[in-house]
Amino acid sequence: MEILTDKHIEMPAAQLAAMVEDAYNRTLACVADLDDEQLTVPLAEIVNPFRWELGHCAFFYDIFLLRVLDVTRQPMLENGDNLYNSFAVDHDDRWYLDMPDRQGTLDYMERVKDDVLEGLVSSQPNAKETYLHQLAVIHSDMHCEAFTYMRQTLGYAEPEFGGMSTNRNEAGPLPGDVDVPGGSFKLGADPSTPFAFDNEKWAHDVEVAPFKIARATVSNTEFAEFIDAGGYLARDLWSPQGWIWRTKSGALHPIYWQRGDGGWLHRHFNKIVPLEPHEPAVHITWYEAEAYCTWAKRRLPNESEWELAASAEPSEGGIGDNKRRYPWGDEEPEPDLANLNAGLNGCADVGAFAAGDSAFGCRQMIGNVWEWTASPFYPYPGYVIDFPYKEYSAPWFGYRKVLKGGSWATPQRFAYNTLRNFFQPYRSDIYAGFRTCAL
Repeated sequence: MEILTDKHIEMPAAQLAAMVEDAYNRTLACVADLDDEQLTVPLAEIVNPFRWELGHCAFFYDIFLLRVLDVTRQPMLENGDNLYNSFAVDHDDRWYLDMPDRQGTLDYMERVKDDVLEGLVSSQPNAKETYLHQLAVIHSDMHCEAFTYMRQTLGYAEPEFGGMSTNRNEAGPLPGDVDVPGGSFKLGADPSTPFAFDNEKWAHDVEVAPFKIARATVSNTEFAEFIDAGGYLARDLWSPQGWIWRTKSGALHPIYWQRGDGGWLHRHFNKIVPLEPHEPAVHITWYEAEAYCTWAKRRLPNESEWELAASAEPSEGGIGDNKRRYPWGDEEPEPDLANLNAGLNGCADVGAFAAGDSAFGCRQMIGNVWEWTASPFYPYPGYVIDFPYKEYSAPWFGYRKVLKGGSWATPQRFAYNTLRNFFQPYRSDIYAGFRTCAL
C-alpha cells in the first residue's frame, strides 16, 4: 500500500484524538435536532437514509482504520459490512436494510469512536497510522457537508451547529478580472503535503497559457440577468447534453429560486427568503454554468488555470516556484480568511473575506461555494490505485466534472488548493457555483 512517502509527517496522538472527537461531535450535531420521522427520508438519488449515513461514517473508521491497523480484528458490528459498505450495497437498497434503530446506530458510532481513541492513548501513531486517522476524519467531514445539503434538499431547518445566518451581506460585489501569467506550473499535490487523496497524486508539470479570470464567483444578480435575457429558453446557449438536462428537468431558473412580488426569492433550508443580490449563485449545475458562460461570452476555467490562480505566486516575467496550500498562504484557515465550517450557515457576499485573496487577487477560492471547472475528472499521469479506499476515485474517472475550493458548509480539513471534488454535471443539490474566464 504505497500511500506514503518518507516526507509524510507524524501527528501527535493528542492532536489526532482531538480531530476524531471533533468530527464525531460534528457528525452527531448534524442530526441531533431531527426527530425519528425526519430521519426516515424518501428514496431519492441525491440523499441517503440518515441512519445509514451515520452508520457508514462509523463503518469507515472500522474497516479503513481499525481493521487496517490490525488485520486480525473482527468487525465492530455483526453484519455491518453488509449494511454500510457503500460499494457492496446499492444506493436504492439502503432503504430496505434491517439496520439498527436510532439508538443502536448511535451506540455503534460511540463504540467505534471509543476504540479509535483508546488506540491513540496507548501508542504514538507512525506516518502511516497518522494518514489513516486523517483519512477517516476527513471522510466524516465530507459526510457532514452531505448532511447539510441533504437538509437543504429535504427542506429541513438549517443545522443548529452552524453560526448566525445574519450580518454576512455587507461586502457587496467584486467585479472584474485579474491577469494571470502563463508558464510551467506543477498541478497536484506535492509528496510532502500533510494529506492528499489518491487523485491529487502527484504534482506534475503542465503548461498554462496566460489568462484572465474573474476576481469573484458569479453573483445572484449576474445570474438573474442571464435568466431575464431568456437564457434558459435559448437552445443555442446550451450544449447538447445540457439542453437534454434542461428539457427533461423543465428548469427555468436555479432549483431553489422562485419569483416574488418584489423580485427573486429562494428557499434557504425551510424558509423562503429574498435572494441576496451579491451572494454567489449557488446550487448551480455544471450545465447551467456552461450555458451562462456561452451567453456572457466567457468560459469556465480549466482545473490547471483554477489551481494556478489559487496557489501560485507571481514572479518577474511569470509565476514563481512556490506553491501555496491555501490562496492566502500556508497557514490554516481562520474565520477572517474563508467562509468554512458552517460559520455563517450560508453564503456571504462575493466581495467578503478580502484577507483570503490569492496572490493574484482572486477572492474566496476557498469557501463560500464549490466552483465548477471545465475539466472532466480524470487521473493524473502515473496514477495507480494505491489508496486504502480504493473506490474513492477510480470508479468515477471520466463521468464527473472537477470542482475546487470548498463551500460554506465544508469543514476546513476538507478545503485546500489541490483538493479535487467531483460530481455529475446535473447535480444541483451541492453548494456549487462558478467563476468565469475571458475568452
